[in-house]
Amino acid sequence: MPSATETPLSAEQLNTLPRLIPRKKKAPPPQNSLPVPETPVLPPPPDTSTLQFTKPVRRILSPHDHDLCLSSPTYSLILSFVFSLSESAADRKISSIDLTSAHPSIHQILSILDSIEETIRLCPPADQGGSRFGNPAFRQFIDSITAQSNAWHSDLGLPNASSITEVSTYLHHSLGNRARIDYGSGHELNFIIWLLCLDRLSLLPTSTFPALSLLVFPRYIKLLRKLQSTYYLEPAGSHGVWGLDDYHFLPFLFGASQLLHHPYIRPLSIHNELLLEEEGDEYLYLDMVRFTMASKTVKGLKWTQPLLDDISGAKNWEKVEQGMRRMFIKEVLGKSPVMQHFLFGTLVPAVEGMSVGMVDESEEEVGGELAVEENGVKHVHRDDASGDCCGIKIPSAVAAAQEAMKRGDRDGWRRVPFD
Repeated sequence: MPSATETPLSAEQLNTLPRLIPRKKKAPPPQNSLPVPETPVLPPPPDTSTLQFTKPVRRILSPHDHDLCLSSPTYSLILSFVFSLSESAADRKISSIDLTSAHPSIHQILSILDSIEETIRLCPPADQGGSRFGNPAFRQFIDSITAQSNAWHSDLGLPNASSITEVSTYLHHSLGNRARIDYGSGHELNFIIWLLCLDRLSLLPTSTFPALSLLVFPRYIKLLRKLQSTYYLEPAGSHGVWGLDDYHFLPFLFGASQLLHHPYIRPLSIHNELLLEEEGDEYLYLDMVRFTMASKTVKGLKWTQPLLDDISGAKNWEKVEQGMRRMFIKEVLGKSPVMQHFLFGTLVPAVEGMSVGMVDESEEEVGGELAVEENGVKHVHRDDASGDCCGIKIPSAVAAAQEAMKRGDRDGWRRVPFD
């Protein structure tokens, strides 16, 4: 009943419906403005009888050089090879590849990686008093690899000594930087270029691509973990916690391709530790997350690897794989700090207009210490300190783990800056 002070509504007012105001539509999720990178056609191998092999050198010495590279046939060749390797792993487990029936070159490459791991045993790390920075014995290891390399590549079937000089350079650089004792996605790219050179020499036909992605590349990752834990290779670059991983990128691209149409593993599944343990040996992406989580003291990807945590919210693996393609272009090939160390030879050529080639780094002993020349400035690297010239040295979480275990720390892992 209306109160005495209220004016009663008329019949017309009672029969009039209030004006309906439509609800605001929910804003659609933001769309990535960058197109999904397609896979360029992989050109046939060149006629090697017309090639004059040469030792690969740096040619990206300015932003202009980098721009020339990004619009060159070599850039398309790299994209074609990397994306073709990724596509060859689509919807396949690692165990789906039968090693017994693999191409002879696959067996030779795996044998080389085994020999490199054996060389680690023969070049033990030097005692560095608990320091978690790069171990100088790594230089002895690289020198030993260089000495053995000719025989390995001869067994692979390279045509002559000059071709071995060119191709083997990429293998040496795929194991880390001898002077800085660090490792990053640029060194990982060198391993891919090594395989690309073997493909250009018709030693790795396209039929070998699934084995390269799911047998050879995981073996390479395992080898690098051994190197990282033995010689305390420092993470190259400055992404740190904001990157996918301290060292690697491509396992996430190949791994996302493996999981494209998986019936029950979703991007969000990387937070399921039981699933990581059960399926990590079959899928590169899960193995990388598993290893990353094991190497951090703080529990939870949102604290240690927030980018991986963000990616886990993707709708499906197709979105993840597309994002990894974009990231490879932007964060690896598109980054000058990475590409300034890229090496060009005959099989992976530079283009006209790029700067005159220079050796990646000239090294010599100065007063008993290793001196390197970068950007025209010669300086000495110290093993126990950082230098502004090459960025801040960051000890790896793997190194912290090894030092903790030496001290009998049951947890096995110790926090380090930026881990």
